[in-house]
Amino acid sequence: MNAHDSEKVIGTLERQGYAQVDSEEAADLLLYNTCSIRDKAEQKVFHRLNDYKKLAKAGKRFAVIGCVAQQEGEKIFDRAPYVSLVAGSASYRRLPELIARVEAGETRVTGLDDRQTEETFETEFTARKNPYRAYITIIEGCDKFCAYCVVPYTRGKERSRGSESVLEEARRIAGMGYTEIQLLGQNVNSYRDPTGKKSFAELLAAVGEVPGVRRVRFMTSHPRDFTRDIVEAIDAVPALCDHVHLPVQSGSTRVLRQMAREYTRDWYLERIAWMKAAKREISISTDVIVGFPGETPEEFEQTVTLLDVVQYDAVFAFKYSPRPNTPSLVMIDSIPEAEKSKRLQILLDRQKEIQKVNYERHLGSTLEVMVEGTNTAREQVVGRSSQNKPVNFTWPHPIAPAPGSYQRVKITRTFPNSLAGEAV
Repeated sequence: MNAHDSEKVIGTLERQGYAQVDSEEAADLLLYNTCSIRDKAEQKVFHRLNDYKKLAKAGKRFAVIGCVAQQEGEKIFDRAPYVSLVAGSASYRRLPELIARVEAGETRVTGLDDRQTEETFETEFTARKNPYRAYITIIEGCDKFCAYCVVPYTRGKERSRGSESVLEEARRIAGMGYTEIQLLGQNVNSYRDPTGKKSFAELLAAVGEVPGVRRVRFMTSHPRDFTRDIVEAIDAVPALCDHVHLPVQSGSTRVLRQMAREYTRDWYLERIAWMKAAKREISISTDVIVGFPGETPEEFEQTVTLLDVVQYDAVFAFKYSPRPNTPSLVMIDSIPEAEKSKRLQILLDRQKEIQKVNYERHLGSTLEVMVEGTNTAREQVVGRSSQNKPVNFTWPHPIAPAPGSYQRVKITRTFPNSLAGEAV
């Protein structure tokens, strides 16, 4: 999502006559797009800003945009006095105007919006830098207020684009030659068409039926708004990829309640059962937080057993870290860092065993792979299956296939995180 925000910012500024350059040294203006979803990401922001000090002496202008900008606001000017512009994601439409003020000599320009903003950042001037996958934001913001999450405070309330606007962009993208589209949103399946014409599942199906589109992905879904008709759409429309990312965060109902996730373990597993019963085999991935305040060893074990029940194809797991303004800040974070690290490793080790078995099922099969590039060190072409599994394969010709093309690959080797084979 941050990558697509950057595409839209670049396209908007290029439309105003700015030109993107290849290095920080060659730039007159540097825009630093930031993320604050986890403490580690936020700390990287300030480390990088510190590195920019030497460039500031050359008279360059700096802008900090995105979630850390919205969260920290004018405090960024105090920590990095050479920054001239701070703008949250809801202010990206106004960037040309804000940058004009910087060019006019203002040294502390801000573009910050409160949570109630109705603005969405739709632009037909997106500079699509990905050669094989095109992104479309269909909903911005979040109304869920999970106890650990800063997103509702940095991205504003949920606000959806009209379905016709989304489909118009999808048709335009397909006309540019893109065959894979990924629909984006903080909670993408919380989409509510302001025109009332289409549900999320209906919009999914409609994008999948746009001429020229071969693959449609979406992320990230919230279990609370995950409905059976989404699975039915995946079954009915071949272009919808057979992969769903459904973050669970914890396998314990009590911890889920403390997290304010608005569902139980059983509720979540019911949605998993819908996908397991689908006509197509749907690959499932998830996010997990270990060491949430008050999580007992027994509750952590419930998360580990959830992996066994669901049999995820991928798990993105992280240690809990407190975030500014979130309700979990008042909870006692009594779990030592060493214990959090231990739990994280136990979880990752168990998931590695599960993935090893899951990926071995593909041995001997032939998959359609969309090419993403080449690994010159291993002399392999790199791509991804419709289930979002990385596939590396040998190519019998001197010139590698182009990114965005589709190749049939026979799987000859499997690993816990990828598949390998040879082009058919």
